[in-house]
Amino acid sequence: MIMKRMKWPLMIALLSLMVLITACANKSGNSANGAMGMDGNMSKENNMPMEQTKLNKGEVAPMFDLMDLNGNQVALADLAGEKVYVKYWASWCSICLAGLDELNTLSLQDNDFKVISIVSPNFKGEQSIDDFTKWFKNQATYQDITVLIDENGTWAKESGVRGYPTSYYIGSDGVLAKAAPGHISNEKIASVFNEIK
Repeated sequence: MIMKRMKWPLMIALLSLMVLITACANKSGNSANGAMGMDGNMSKENNMPMEQTKLNKGEVAPMFDLMDLNGNQVALADLAGEKVYVKYWASWCSICLAGLDELNTLSLQDNDFKVISIVSPNFKGEQSIDDFTKWFKNQATYQDITVLIDENGTWAKESGVRGYPTSYYIGSDGVLAKAAPGHISNEKIASVFNEIK
């Protein structure tokens, strides 16, 4: 009888300890691969230069270094000190295609942020690099959009892209301040950047 009474408190204590350990292992609510949390923000462990001060809430954005469709290298590190809007999209995504006019307009506007788009050939149903490049270059009305090539989705995986389109808002401090799935109007994008340093 005494043994039975002692087992219950011990079992309850062990269960409480397991719950506590599990909760502490993932306190941010985001997965280890940087997927979006409930608040639309992204968490990713990256090293930040010691001399740079964080101005925004969040973690440092994964530092991509990708080629554009004209063969120019574009690295996020080269844009240090600038705010950057990154839109991930796919040529098979009807919502993405419907938003290309707006993205082209946003690219031409005088904003306080740089506009970049990224496509991942050979990843999640996207065409090969050659087929995508030929297709996009025939879209004459969208020639002001900067399109970077993330072959096989290397950066997409690191950033936790789950669907298309997905937007990333990077502050001048290199912090990924916000991530949001779905189409977003140019007015809303500008409004979000008004809150980002």
